[in-house]
Amino acid sequence: MNFFRGVMGGQAAGPQPSGAETIQKLCDRVASSTLLEDRRDAVRALKSLSKKYRMEVGTQAMDHLINILQTDRSDSEILGYALDTLYNIICNDEEEEQDESEDAVTPLSASGKHKNVSMPDETAQKQADDLGAQFTDQFIQDPEHVTLLLTLLEEFDFHVRWPGVKLLTALLKNQGVQVQGIILVSPMGVSRLMDLLADSREVIRNDGLLLLQQLTKSNAAIQKIVAFENAFERLLDIITEEGSSDGGIVVEDCLLLLLNLLKNNSSNQNFFKEGSYIQRMKPWFEVGDDNSGWSAQKVTNLHLMLQLVRVMVSPVNSPGATASCQKSMYQCGLLQQLCTILMATGVPADILTETINTVSEVIRGSQVNQDYFASVNAPSNPPRPAIVVLLMSMVNERQPFVLRCAVLYCFQCFLYKNQKGQGEIVATLLPSTIDANSISAGQLLCGGLFSADSLSNWCAAVALAHALQDNLTQKEQLLRVQLATSLGKPPVSLLQQCTNILSQGDKIVRRGSKVQTRVGLLMLLCTWISNCPIAVTHFLHNQENVPFLTAQISENLGEDERLVQGLCALLLGICIYYNDNSLENYTKEKLKQLIEKRIGKENFVEKLGFITKHELYSRAAQKPQPVFPSPEQMLFDHEFTKLVKELEGVITKAVHKSSEEEKKEEEVKKTLEQHDNIVTQYKELIREQDAQIQELKEQVASMTSQNEQMQNTLTQQLSQIQQHKDQYNILKLKLGKENQSQSNSQGDISQVNGLQTEELTQLREEVEELRKQHTLLQTQLGDKDALINTLRSETAEGSAAGSDNTELLKELEALRSQVQSQSAEINQMKTERQELLRRAEAGSSDAFSSNDGSSDAAKIAEVESRLAAQTTETEKLKEEAKSLSESRVELEQQLASATSTVAILQTEKAKLQTEVQESKKEQDDLLMLLADQDQKIHSLKQRLKDLGETVDDEDDLDARDQTDDDYEEDEDED
Repeated sequence: MNFFRGVMGGQAAGPQPSGAETIQKLCDRVASSTLLEDRRDAVRALKSLSKKYRMEVGTQAMDHLINILQTDRSDSEILGYALDTLYNIICNDEEEEQDESEDAVTPLSASGKHKNVSMPDETAQKQADDLGAQFTDQFIQDPEHVTLLLTLLEEFDFHVRWPGVKLLTALLKNQGVQVQGIILVSPMGVSRLMDLLADSREVIRNDGLLLLQQLTKSNAAIQKIVAFENAFERLLDIITEEGSSDGGIVVEDCLLLLLNLLKNNSSNQNFFKEGSYIQRMKPWFEVGDDNSGWSAQKVTNLHLMLQLVRVMVSPVNSPGATASCQKSMYQCGLLQQLCTILMATGVPADILTETINTVSEVIRGSQVNQDYFASVNAPSNPPRPAIVVLLMSMVNERQPFVLRCAVLYCFQCFLYKNQKGQGEIVATLLPSTIDANSISAGQLLCGGLFSADSLSNWCAAVALAHALQDNLTQKEQLLRVQLATSLGKPPVSLLQQCTNILSQGDKIVRRGSKVQTRVGLLMLLCTWISNCPIAVTHFLHNQENVPFLTAQISENLGEDERLVQGLCALLLGICIYYNDNSLENYTKEKLKQLIEKRIGKENFVEKLGFITKHELYSRAAQKPQPVFPSPEQMLFDHEFTKLVKELEGVITKAVHKSSEEEKKEEEVKKTLEQHDNIVTQYKELIREQDAQIQELKEQVASMTSQNEQMQNTLTQQLSQIQQHKDQYNILKLKLGKENQSQSNSQGDISQVNGLQTEELTQLREEVEELRKQHTLLQTQLGDKDALINTLRSETAEGSAAGSDNTELLKELEALRSQVQSQSAEINQMKTERQELLRRAEAGSSDAFSSNDGSSDAAKIAEVESRLAAQTTETEKLKEEAKSLSESRVELEQQLASATSTVAILQTEKAKLQTEVQESKKEQDDLLMLLADQDQKIHSLKQRLKDLGETVDDEDDLDARDQTDDDYEEDEDED
């Protein structure tokens, strides 16, 4: 134990061993000691020396320390010492190491050496970093060591878990990619690390956040696993527990981890949105009225929260995902909360700038969000729209540069794919809508466009160009804008004033001579007149514009003016490409001749290429947000770079094309347009025919259903006729029996009279029923006659229709026989009815003769009145039946016409198909014959060549034939 006492700082007799010797002895003790207490003391001593003798401890003791982790799993104290020692030799954070190990270094300083540790310089720090990377490579050389470390993190003991978390974090900092790969393939590796967030000890939880930050850097697979391990829920809970934006460094760590999980990871972004976690972000931005005294940590937290919102709606995300997140942010009130911060007072400048950028991307391309933003008013007296207040900051040269860039980005996002907003901005410039008592967006843009500040000129020009982007209507409307330049002078158009600034030589030019101002105005003019022939005509109508552009392009200017030359070439090229030749002096051909004479085509194309070759062009083309290191580098707009990319090639082609080529292209375009028109007409005709065929099919289907209904009705009527026959036979039998009984019992006249009266009433009712049936049968008979006539006419018209006509004739014969049988039955029923009426009248006369007069006469009168009423009803029914039969005849005629039309169309189609097949067959036969003849000719020529005969070619044969013909003509003349 004296040895350990000497190592730990106690006084011992004899000379003191060196550090390397002490470490060697301690390593031997760790390797050879059988007692756990001796190994523990040796590892503790190595830990105390690992700061001062980092190189020696790492080189000699690492294998022994790893062996301790593998063998002494039961003792948490020795495991903690071993993990701390490994952390000290691997970690490169010198400041953190000093803060954490002041107590451990104190015993060594008692000897008088290394009492004050100075901060390493850059060289020493680089050497330390290399040393940490070297020891990390040695540790992860065997992946089982990392797996062992993950297993130790399951230990709940604080002295094991905490140093294990720190050691794994240090490994990830030094060799992140390799360690991430090992953890990714380790079973339940990420899940074990996620358990650290649920630890009740804040130190372990907070260091677990730092570990997960390093683990999720630039690894989409691990990011997805961590997200699906319920990381979003846990992190948001921690942020809420810690006080949201008012929280401390833990909130910042949680936000950094959320940014790692969501940035450039569409899967996690979708999971975050679908899990309704966007709604939980709204309370973060609830800022009170008193915004004084923001702490630095609160500013940092809110800045990260705003960045998190921007990650979800970034323009680099897929359009569908961005639109869905924008919709959720509006529905949950997050956009409204951000606009509240935007209009609040006392908000720090960097938070206000980031809030403007965040609102910009939340409303970019979303019509609903853009409409809401247009309705937001600033809390001023009188209230002003938020857009006007922001534009006032943009054109104010005293505002910070980054804030002005943010306002420009917000205005661009408000107008992106928002034709309604573009129209509202342009309308504030029109004479009919200008309000002298209030400041409008158009007035601010014009003021910035013609101010003395070149940055305001550029920003106003770009903002106005976005109000015209892809909107032909607003480009034409802006031509109406008139500006009053000075008292006593007539107003000039906005287009004229912009060109005057570029071309004239007064004070306005001296202000506009700055490159930034001229570039802004040229970008505005290019955007304005592109794809707008009317604006091109207005521009060319000013006689000074074209000479100014050609003079600018043809001059040899310095590097700073090259960009202006390129933009002038672009503007002149747009005047050529979108020229409608309405001005005789400046047609396409004359402008191209002017370029060829004054500038030269090759020189023009070279100057046009100056735009894309500029170093700031590619930077602006990368993303929509205008981010510039300094105001002087603010030259290009993102949307304008798209326009240049689109027009550069077509302008180059238009300049090099001759008039003949342009005429040919126009003819080809006209031919294509005519072809398209013909195709469109045929398509419309086909659509109409399809619609007609569909209507005919529907009519045929309805006629078929009606025919089926009629067949069913006929079947029902036949069954009813049979029933009436049976009833008639029964009544006939009854009447015969009653007559017989009446002749046998004439003595009992009173009883007979009563029975006769009731039977007479019943008999009359049955007679009326038979009359009705007779009428109905007559109606049906008329319908059948009409059907027979129709079918006869169809048969006469379609006598050439073979089997179909035969079937129709059979059906006609069947219908005829059916009608004849029904007419015979009706005649039979008529005769039987007359006989029944005669018998009934005879019976009634006998009954009336034997009865007293007055009551019988009344009954007879009543019966006759009933008969008269029933007769009238029968007449009404006959008329209704007649009208129904007429409607049925009309329907059958429509069915017949539709059927004939379909048959004609089918026959025409069949004829066309047969003709096409025959023509194809004839073509194939001709091709076969030609091929056979060619083959025979070739074989015969080959045989003649083989036999040594000279075979003439086809050209020689033609020449010889011509010579023979001439010779024969000469002979004929002689």
